[in-house]
Amino acid sequence: MFNIVKEVPLLEVQRELGGSVGEFAGWLTSMDYGNPIEEHVNTRTSASVFDVSHMGRYVMRGRSVFEFLQKLVSKDLSDVEEGRMSGPVLLMNENAGIRDDIMLYKVNDNLWLAVVNAPNVESDREWMLAWRDRWRYTDVEIEDVTLKSVLISIQGPKAAEVMEGLGFSNAKDLKILEFAYGAEVLGRKTVLVSHSGWTGEEVRSYGFEIWTDVNHGKEIIRKSVSLGAKPAGLIARDSLRLEMGYLLVGQDMSEDLNPIEARYWLPLSLEKEECVGCPKLREIYEKGVSRIRVGLKLKKGVRAIPRHGSGIYAGNNLVGRVTSGVFSPYLNAGIGMGYVDVSHAYIGSRLDVEIRGVKQKAKIVDFPFI
Repeated sequence: MFNIVKEVPLLEVQRELGGSVGEFAGWLTSMDYGNPIEEHVNTRTSASVFDVSHMGRYVMRGRSVFEFLQKLVSKDLSDVEEGRMSGPVLLMNENAGIRDDIMLYKVNDNLWLAVVNAPNVESDREWMLAWRDRWRYTDVEIEDVTLKSVLISIQGPKAAEVMEGLGFSNAKDLKILEFAYGAEVLGRKTVLVSHSGWTGEEVRSYGFEIWTDVNHGKEIIRKSVSLGAKPAGLIARDSLRLEMGYLLVGQDMSEDLNPIEARYWLPLSLEKEECVGCPKLREIYEKGVSRIRVGLKLKKGVRAIPRHGSGIYAGNNLVGRVTSGVFSPYLNAGIGMGYVDVSHAYIGSRLDVEIRGVKQKAKIVDFPFI
C-alpha cells in the first residue's frame, strides 16, 4: 500500500519565497527558508509568517453540536462564549489515552469549528463520526474543509503590527483565544481571525491565525512578507514549541500515554464525568501513575541534542526515554522532554541522556524552558 502525500495549497508561494520543501505527516510543505535558527530568533524578536495549512479544519453544524462535543472532549465547554476558542481540548480513547489535542471555536450554539493535528485529519473525523452515530446525534454534520481552505500563522512581538498592515485594524483589541468570525483582511472576508498560536514567544499575547480560502491566503502571505514578516518553516516551529514545552502528537503524546502522565492539565476538567475516557481518567488520577513527563536541559554550550528514543539513565539504570529534543537557540543548550519513572522525576536533579553512544548530563527542569 502506498501512502498518498499531499501538497499544502500554498506550496507555490512557499517555493516562491525560497522554502525548502519536505514531508511532514503526509504533507509536502516548507521545512525552512534557508536558516531555521534565524527564523526561530526572528519569531522571538520580531514577526514571522508560517503556513500551517497542513493542520486539519472541520466545520461542525447542527442543533446538538454542543451536546455532542461536550460528551466527546476532555474539557467542560459549558462556559465557552460565542467568539471564543476552547483549547487545547483532548480527544481521548476509552482508556484515557490521548488521540489528539484540538482547538474548538464556538461561533454559536449550532456552529462550531475545529483545528486538528495534521497526522489525524482523517482519523479524527472518522472517530467523531463513529461516536456521533453511536450516540445517534443524527443532526450533527462534520465537514472536513482542510483542502478547501488555508491556515496562516503570524507570530512574534510585532505580529499585531503586521495584522494592522493587512487591514485588520483591531488586532490589539482581540483578547487571547478570542476570534473574529468573518473578519476582513486585505479588504476581503476570511473564515476567521484568532488571537492564538503555538510558538509561545510571548505567552501573554500570542500571535494571530487567519483561516481563509486558498487564493486569499496567497495574497496574505505575500503581503505579510512585504510588511516585514519573515517566512518561517516547520523546523523553527518545532524548536519554538519545544522551548515552551508544548507537546507534539505522535511523539510526546499518543494513545499509549494518558494526560496525567503527560502532565497535560490545561485541556482537562477533572471533575467532568461524562466524556469518552473521563471515567478512566478519574480512576488514573486517583490511583496515580508510574511515569511522568519531564523537561531535560543539557549543559550550556554542549552541542549535543537529545533525540526521540534516546535512553535516560540514573547511573546504569534505564529510567526513561526522550520523546522530543532540539538545540535551543535562546538557551544555547540542548533541551528535550521525555517520560521517566516517577521514582527519578525530581525537578533539579540530574540524569544522563545517551546521545550517539555518549552519556550526557541533563538537569530535570520544569516547563517552559525559557
